[in-house]
This record gives sequence, C-alpha cells and structure tokens, in this order.
Amino acid sequence: MNNKRGVLYLIPSPLGDNPVEEVIPAYAIRKMCALKYFVVEEVNTARRYLSRAGLRGKIEGLQFFELNEHTDYQVARGYIKLLLDGNDVGIISEAGLPAVADPGNILVREAQENDIEVVPFAGPSSLMMALMASGLNGQNFAFNGYIPVKEGPRKAKIKELETLSKRSGQTQIIIETPYRNGSLLADIISVCAENTRLCIAADITLPTAYIKTKSIAEWREQKNFRIGKRPCVFILQG
Repeated sequence: MNNKRGVLYLIPSPLGDNPVEEVIPAYAIRKMCALKYFVVEEVNTARRYLSRAGLRGKIEGLQFFELNEHTDYQVARGYIKLLLDGNDVGIISEAGLPAVADPGNILVREAQENDIEVVPFAGPSSLMMALMASGLNGQNFAFNGYIPVKEGPRKAKIKELETLSKRSGQTQIIIETPYRNGSLLADIISVCAENTRLCIAADITLPTAYIKTKSIAEWREQKNFRIGKRPCVFILQG
C-alpha cells in the first residue's frame, strides 16, 4: 500500500494572452510541466495554457478534474483522494492565483485538513497589483468580491463601503463581471462623496492595461470615459 501522500501545487496563470514566461516564474513553469494531474476551473482554458507553457503535443497524457462554481461540493472535496493516493496535483484558476476569489480554496482546505503539503507559487494577482499601483492605503484593506447586482442594493453597499473606509481608513477592493463594469462605475460615481478616491485598474499586465486613481469629482469630469467589457478591479478609499 502506498502511504506517501502527494503535494498540492497552486499554479498561477496569466491574466490575459500575454506570453506565459512574461508573468509566470520559470520554476513554476518547470513544476507545472512535470505534473500529470490538474484540478482546474475550466478544462479548455487550462489545456491551452499548458500547451503555451511548454506541453504542446503532450496534453492528451494529462488528467483534468474540473472545479468551478458549478461543481458539486462533495465532488470537489473528493478530489483529495488523488493526493491521498500519492499523486502530486496542480490547481489552476482561470486567471491569476488559485484559491483567491476562486473556488480552488475548497481543495486547499481539504489538503490542509488532511495534513497534505501545499506549495503556492508566485504569480500575478490582479487584486494586489491594482492595490500596489493605486496609491491607496496598502496597510489596511479589504477584498469584498462581487457586490449586489441590482441597482438599489448595489448603491447601498457602495455607500456602506465608503462609510467604512472613511471611518477606519480601510481601502475597499471590489470586482465585477466585465459586462457590468459600466453600471458599477456609474453607481460609484453617483453615490460617493467628491473627495473619495477611486482607482480603476483594467487589463493588468496586458499591453492595454489602464490603472488610474482620481477623486470622484475628477471622475465625474471624465464624461466620455468608458472602461469597456474587460477584467477590472475597483478600489475605493474615503
């Protein structure tokens, strides 16, 4: 019987179509290319990524297990058997770092509870890179993920986060699906005070990257500004 347990590797992925070697460390690429088992957010995306990373022509020899918002919780927990059976496994998110704003944390939690070694690799995080470039408070911040979709509750949540930021000095980080970028920005501009600062960070690490921090008053003057339907991080500081 094999008593040796596998290692769970948390493998970063690019935030867009830029060359893999521009944003992923060489040691992470080497380990990724040595693995056979992968738990991924989306199989087709992961296959393309691994092909670009150096496994072109070898993809058919790999095994993929899907873990995303549609995966049954018990199925996701069951992937731990791969590691308990002695197999090294890589987790790959759709973009950026696994288990951060990503369902991969379910398997990471199972690994921790089963005393399995977890090895995170460095890579691009749109959240941290946006915060780094924003000029806003990086000593005290909170990631809020997605806020309500409907206009009324969304505006109320924005105001709540702005009030919290003013009271505590805590920077507030929000994300949204690309097709709702425009409506979220419109609501932020409409409900926040003129002196509140907002950073808009889109397409981070890509040639089309846009990262700007302005006061709400200044953003209101940008009447023709459009973010477009692209990955974006919004950061507020009251």
